[in-house]
Amino acid sequence: MENILSSPIFFMLLIFIVFWLFIIRPKQKQISKENEFRKNLKKGDKVITAGGIHGKIVGIQEKTVFLECDDIKKLKIEKSMIYGLSTE
Repeated sequence: MENILSSPIFFMLLIFIVFWLFIIRPKQKQISKENEFRKNLKKGDKVITAGGIHGKIVGIQEKTVFLECDDIKKLKIEKSMIYGLSTE
């Protein structure tokens, strides 16, 4: 009978577990945290888009956000492109 530790199935399982612990699970947590951040956006928040645009939220829809920038009255941006809150 072959030793379980030397079987190829054991090594494949071990590689999958390590892959899941160090790559898949952290990515899932990051995505969940980003979705929660975007869900909690509200009017008046100052944000930065993924393209580097700074603005203040003046309107929110299900998948889009309306930003007010310095010289531009309103920009319609996808919610998924909001990168973070602005410190300005």
